[in-house]
Amino acid sequence: MKCCRLAAALSAVAALLGLSLAGAASAQAQSAATGYVALGDSYSSGVGAGDYDSGSGDCKRSANAYPQLWNAANSPSSFDFTACSGAVTTDVINDQLGPLDDSTGLVTISIGGNDAGFADAMTTCVTSGESACIERLQEARDYISGTLPGKLDAVYDAISSKAPSADVVVLGYPRMYELDGNCAVGISEKSRAAVNDASDDLSDVVSGRAGAHGFQYGDVRPHFTGHEICSGDEWLHSVTVPIGDSYHPTAAGQSGGYLPALEAHA
Repeated sequence: MKCCRLAAALSAVAALLGLSLAGAASAQAQSAATGYVALGDSYSSGVGAGDYDSGSGDCKRSANAYPQLWNAANSPSSFDFTACSGAVTTDVINDQLGPLDDSTGLVTISIGGNDAGFADAMTTCVTSGESACIERLQEARDYISGTLPGKLDAVYDAISSKAPSADVVVLGYPRMYELDGNCAVGISEKSRAAVNDASDDLSDVVSGRAGAHGFQYGDVRPHFTGHEICSGDEWLHSVTVPIGDSYHPTAAGQSGGYLPALEAHA
């Protein structure tokens, strides 16, 4: 009888150890998902921040971009930087998701501004006057509210499908202008306010769709407050040379605006 009781006890211990080992193996597998993949558009690739990787071509991936800065500070098990200047949502889906897999622990992305036509809107504002500027921005706002949510959903679904273990941090966009600021020239104050309103619409829609997918949202607007164009301490380029850097964050905007917004969630 004692023999039977001892055998039963040993069996129970073995079963318990088996469960513990299985749990440990599961936790180990989960912790192995630590690779970092940085997706997105020019605000993620680092256009405007200088020191571009010559191998990245027109994607203009900067050593000063927030993904590079986070990678250098945190040393993830792997790092893939596929963000590209000019990217729209379909570019992310078609061209940037290759590195994502079960081992991906962190994904960051900024996307949506190019879909909404912000570059064209800013060109209109600078070259065609206040009325045309406000009209073009209204077109962008209509797109943001009506069409962009579905475009974002498609990107976020694709990320979840390819990297099911990843934490996803979606980064937003800053307001461009400090109103009643220090700019003596440039577009009108009414146009500046309209640009900011469109930027807020974009950030709000991106935030809402990110949350609906269970992703975290990094709002960069608080970090850029006091550092917009016309602030006197700008972290954003106004019209500049090269022209493609215009209305993009400087290196200070990447390190002081975008990186802290990511670090709050990663």
